Amino acid sequence: MSDYKYDLFISYSRHGSASKWLLNHFYPKLEEYLIDEIYPGPKIFIDKGMSRGVVWSPELKSALRHSKIMIAVLSAPYFGSNWCMAEWDSMAAREAFLGLASEDRPQGLIYPVRYSDSTHFENEGRLRSWWDFKGLDGADRAFHGSKDWHAFQQKVRDCARDLAELLRQVPPWQPDWPIIEEPNPVLTPPPPIPRFDP
Repeated sequence: MSDYKYDLFISYSRHGSASKWLLNHFYPKLEEYLIDEIYPGPKIFIDKGMSRGVVWSPELKSALRHSKIMIAVLSAPYFGSNWCMAEWDSMAAREAFLGLASEDRPQGLIYPVRYSDSTHFENEGRLRSWWDFKGLDGADRAFHGSKDWHAFQQKVRDCARDLAELLRQVPPWQPDWPIIEEPNPVLTPPPPIPRFDP
């Protein structure tokens, strides 16, 4: 298979509530608003079926290699996931290959969306600007009726417009883009500074 197959690849951790927020709210709204911006509609890869404890599937690697931009849903568990880090490192390697996410060409192909935390993010996550959804992160379906729902929808709409513009500028597909085959071990974040004197 050659050329792009997907516009977006969504990378997220299944631990914690970020996956619930993504599947219940962010992904459906993003897809809806992207349809307003992209004809005939975006092609989005989101893995909903990989079981825990399995090897990184050839399907997942192929989907990432053939995706234009990777949306990374950042949460504390994201940077503790070997699979998420393999996806991040693979897309970062592509950026380096293309000279993107650099001082001369700061725009990258990793598109971070902050769901929560950031205290425990690895340096990779802290060194990029992100769309900040912290505070608009109700994971349950009741979030639809909350006072924050309108602000959430507006932010997703703005995000969709920005992504649509970026998707028109992505470099042509190349077959030799690197994929990190084996996830590197993730470093444990340093313990927090004590907040009370002993």
